[in-house]
Amino acid sequence: MKKEDLRIVYMGTPDFAVPALRALVEGGYNVVGVITMPDKAAGRGHKLQYSPVKQYALEQNLPLLQPEKLKDEAFVEALRNWKADLQIVVAFRMLPEVVWNMPRFGTFNLHASLLPQYRGAAPINWAVINGEKETGITTFFLQHAIDTGNVIQQVRIPIAETDNVGDVHDRLMELGAELVVETVDAIIAGTVKAVPQEEMAAGIELKAAPKIFKETCRIDWDQPSKRVYDFIRGLSPYPAAWCELKGANGQEVVVKIYESEIINENHQMTPGTLVSDGKKNLFVATQDGFIAIRSLQLPGKKRLGVEELLRGYQFANE
Repeated sequence: MKKEDLRIVYMGTPDFAVPALRALVEGGYNVVGVITMPDKAAGRGHKLQYSPVKQYALEQNLPLLQPEKLKDEAFVEALRNWKADLQIVVAFRMLPEVVWNMPRFGTFNLHASLLPQYRGAAPINWAVINGEKETGITTFFLQHAIDTGNVIQQVRIPIAETDNVGDVHDRLMELGAELVVETVDAIIAGTVKAVPQEEMAAGIELKAAPKIFKETCRIDWDQPSKRVYDFIRGLSPYPAAWCELKGANGQEVVVKIYESEIINENHQMTPGTLVSDGKKNLFVATQDGFIAIRSLQLPGKKRLGVEELLRGYQFANE
């Protein structure tokens, strides 16, 4: 079979899903339709905002569906009419069997971890939060339980000590586009030898990647400095780690922290104690040292480096 003859339906929503779709379109693959989330109201005017995948699909004049419910009969019928041979899912949502089991070559998903590790909604965040030295990208066939299908291909990348989740996200996004194309080519060539995740998971401790909520992002200073440092970079730039610090006026203020540095220095302070010279430095005590805050954001303000912020705002030394 030629790539022009393989009818592909692509499903995705955020920025992460755009490069793979672009690679397929520009590579001459036959994308017969795109499915993305319904438009969302955003901003002060609550204007409806297109997803990045919808924006690209419209630019390329690709047929588009935006179902509210994936089991809706009208949607399933419309999807069936596209007569897909293969469906590809990148950062979309959990599919019902009536959808993922429809094409003759099945449905494969691109997941931003080295499955079976970090199954779940936030694999890149949790890999960095947990201080992993490497992560990667995986393609696998969908089956009933989420992120558990047979693995097709994987690519590994190192995580540097200074990487934040944004850095890793961007590298995996581009690698993912290449891997999607390679996986499609392998399916066309009939060379896929998918490996059950149960075999890959034998004898290893699996780490999960659950959805991240606001309370998940609250910093616990009563930990080793390295753990706090990894936590901050694992949530930067989005959704951002946060904590409450006391301003010079005595009021607690919620700050988002984007960049930090470990200061290895012994102390007898209670973890969470704030130390500032009011000019260049803002330190918070941890179990075994300090975290130097390098960039942060006050409520309703823009993100600033600590020196710039301290010119206009002071914190209370505790």
